[in-house]
Amino acid sequence: MAWTILMIAGVLECGWAVGLKYTEGFSRPLPTLLTLLCMVASVWLLSVAMKTIPVGTAYAVWTGIGAVGVAILGMALFGESREWTRLLFLMLIVAGIVGLKFVSPGQAP
Repeated sequence: MAWTILMIAGVLECGWAVGLKYTEGFSRPLPTLLTLLCMVASVWLLSVAMKTIPVGTAYAVWTGIGAVGVAILGMALFGESREWTRLLFLMLIVAGIVGLKFVSPGQAP
């Protein structure tokens, strides 16, 4: 269950990171509210996942999901670069996330 919670926290991190773009410097009330809700929920779920997943693993996976997710959303929503080298390095981040899942027992030592 901790891994599912961590994945949701990572998706919410993508939500708040992309949401920052839409807040226009926190000047738009609805995007600002949604962004802040995603921030709080993401960090709270990360802390819940860290009850059983080692801190280094949990944080690396959380930021990795955020980095890859925001990069993909940047391509889809904002027309950011889709160069093959960028995609290659994003795949390496995904490989690292998957690798951490396989070598982490999911329980704190």
